Amino acid sequence: MRSRPTLALIALALLVAAACGSEDATADDGRPTVVATTSILGDVVSEVVGDAARVVVVMPAGADPHDFQPSAQQVNQIRSADALVTNGGGFEVGLLATLESAEGDVPTIHALDTVDALTFGATAPEEVHADDAEGHEDEEEAEEGAPDPHAHDGDDDPHFFTDPDRVADAAEGIAAFLADEVPALATDEVADHAAAYVDELRALAAEVEETLAPIPPERRVIITNHEVFGYFADRYDFEVVGAVVPGGGTGAEPSAAELDDLAHLIEEEGVPAIFADASSPARLADALAAEVGGDVEVVSLFTESLGEEGSGAETYAGLVRTNAERIAEALG
Repeated sequence: MRSRPTLALIALALLVAAACGSEDATADDGRPTVVATTSILGDVVSEVVGDAARVVVVMPAGADPHDFQPSAQQVNQIRSADALVTNGGGFEVGLLATLESAEGDVPTIHALDTVDALTFGATAPEEVHADDAEGHEDEEEAEEGAPDPHAHDGDDDPHFFTDPDRVADAAEGIAAFLADEVPALATDEVADHAAAYVDELRALAAEVEETLAPIPPERRVIITNHEVFGYFADRYDFEVVGAVVPGGGTGAEPSAAELDDLAHLIEEEGVPAIFADASSPARLADALAAEVGGDVEVVSLFTESLGEEGSGAETYAGLVRTNAERIAEALG
């Protein structure tokens, strides 16, 4: 039979463990809570506010934002936040209903609204996205209600985070928004934090330019597994000549005719690499590279989410540097 002191110690240990568990989930240390939808935005917001706020990130590193679904706890965190930072532009597909319902009660900023936005299809070559009847017979036979892979053409492209200069603009906008909406964050300390981070991002953009400088103009062409590099191309003078999955998401299936067109384009342009998102399946990119043959390789980049520990993309700055180095190596 256990002694009473022993039982008391066990009970005390259980109470302490329970308290520690609840502390992680519902910590309340007097600081305001800012919820960021993506891991990239979570890192940006954390750099902007420093220790002045508790930053909760909805999507973990490595998550595909196009199909992420929130848990009940995450929905509650969003609705109870002091401020909410989203990407905007329909980027967080699985969160849209939750975000729309929260906006009436929670001060919300869409980061895309703070930058000079591009539109889908603005730089895509006509022959890759042409909707001629002969090239899209498979689409006409698709099931009713199936997503149109070109449905995003003309809409704002939400992938502004592939350009660190635009992320610097977003950081400035987020800092101003938080200072206006959350009194505890309207301090000189937070303003200084934000300004220092913006300077860091401007310097990062220039650093990337130097990393990419050795790539000759004729090799500054990019093919990705979906349309995510428009802002990168705009900032660093590249041309996005095609995407395996047209449109802004990763769920659509390209037709056989589109893949065939893209294979011919790769051969004609002499494209040495297809860039695939680390957070999305690369099977179509792998299949396309195999069909083209030769020396075409599939290079993994971190585009829509931070990377796991040890990936070199654990922070936004690390993500940008890692991507630039891989692109320079593949195309240089």
